[in-house]
Amino acid sequence: MEPRLVGPGPYRATRLWNEIIELFRAGMPLRKHRCRFKSYERCFKASEAVECLHELLGSNQNFGPEVTRDQTVKLLKKFLKNHVIEDIKGRWGKEDFEDDSHLYRFPPSSPLKSYPKKPTCGKEVIKFPDWNEPRAGPSQEHIPVKSVTMNSEMWYKRHSIAIGEVPACKLVFRRELTQANIEEIWKSMTLSQLQKVLGLDSLDEVLDTKLVNSKHIVQNVYNVNKQGIVTLEDKSKELPHWILSAMKCLANWPSCTDMKQPTYSGFERDVFKTIVDYFGQMKEPLLTFHFFDIFVSVLGLLQKPSKAVEALQISCLLLPPENRKRLQLLVRMMARISVNQDLPRLSESVRTRTLMVQAFSHCILCSKDEIDLDELLAAKLVSFLMDNCQEILSVPSALKSAIEDHVVHLQRVQIKYSGADSDAALPPPSFCHQITTGEFEYQRATGSQEPLAALLEEIVMNKEISVKDKKKKLKQFQKSYPEVYRVRFPSPETEAMLFPEKTKQKPPILMWALKRPFQPFHRTRSFRM
Repeated sequence: MEPRLVGPGPYRATRLWNEIIELFRAGMPLRKHRCRFKSYERCFKASEAVECLHELLGSNQNFGPEVTRDQTVKLLKKFLKNHVIEDIKGRWGKEDFEDDSHLYRFPPSSPLKSYPKKPTCGKEVIKFPDWNEPRAGPSQEHIPVKSVTMNSEMWYKRHSIAIGEVPACKLVFRRELTQANIEEIWKSMTLSQLQKVLGLDSLDEVLDTKLVNSKHIVQNVYNVNKQGIVTLEDKSKELPHWILSAMKCLANWPSCTDMKQPTYSGFERDVFKTIVDYFGQMKEPLLTFHFFDIFVSVLGLLQKPSKAVEALQISCLLLPPENRKRLQLLVRMMARISVNQDLPRLSESVRTRTLMVQAFSHCILCSKDEIDLDELLAAKLVSFLMDNCQEILSVPSALKSAIEDHVVHLQRVQIKYSGADSDAALPPPSFCHQITTGEFEYQRATGSQEPLAALLEEIVMNKEISVKDKKKKLKQFQKSYPEVYRVRFPSPETEAMLFPEKTKQKPPILMWALKRPFQPFHRTRSFRM
């Protein structure tokens, strides 16, 4: 069985759990073992299971080579607890698995987890002001505006200017946007872009949008200092000064400007333990319980680093400002420590980078309910955060510019044409991502022509308009989009089939008309010989 990449989407942790169980059962060698003068068929030693599973996780693109042997043992403990494996006497249910020579086996069928049916999160309808209400001042006739889909009639109205039929137009002033309106626009467009980057049809099963606070997004974007760190309005939510001093000490080692007391042997380890203890006692991880599923979904994009960075940029904007600031400070400290060659080793047995991941993964990402792959998923995410912290924990400039432009557009005076169903509220602008040259050429050739071809087909099939009007519209369409028209009507014959000429019915031909007209009998002379 070949491992496969588990992409973004609902229940990703459950899908990964089932994937690992199937791979482990398929790849674990089984053979005869002896224990206390007795032979057991189709079983394996605990140490053999650790070797096999550790190699399997390390080569699996969903986890990667940074998975440690200790993490593998912890996962096997959960396998034993959940009856994925059992000892040779059939016992299971406890996490007493150790990396030793004890014998284990697979039960007849390892239970795969079912996908729970989550209650669908009701979509929050974001109400915007009625932009089309005229501003108080010079009275103007109210022009109703309604949202409709493009059809042949609408297309004809939109293009009527080209043939000289210019409808009357009037200015419609839009009401001033309030701060609440702007915050809701930020929330709506931010979630829309996140859904697009993840490639999901809906965010409903990975995120309850009602729990997303629009004020948090705006504060995380605009309330930042020169270093890009969030500044908090409520100073009581700041990190304690002594913790900040300890973090700065290790991040800037050996230049500990904030530490006035003399250092001693092992001083840096005591400072590190103090930081670990502080973050370890938090009741909720920095990425919060509510956003666990969305961050686990982002892990499915790690094979496309640029998309994963963008998705994490947007996801981190949803955090409460105090959580985002602590995450920024903590991850930057971890990244600096892991590459600081001047800092003495903080552990004799574990590399500094691995130690950072193991020490802080649980306080950054974990689930409120016990998830068996929590530790592995958190380690994967934290490793990626450390490698890309400067970009991920900064404000996405493209998103910011797009939303600001959209807000400016909504505040402009708009021109409305009388009788035309035009200029409904603009949809959020689309965002770009890099594609290959081949994809670009294909999209250039087909992307713009498909809706035009559909519009042409609608004109052709419309039986409610007269033949004269249909010919007029087709003529106009042919002049504006000759290539699209040529595809639909490649020859004059195909065009003629649309308007077959009516054959004039000739009067019936009478049978007597086919005969020679009646002629009188003429006597002729006969000559005798």
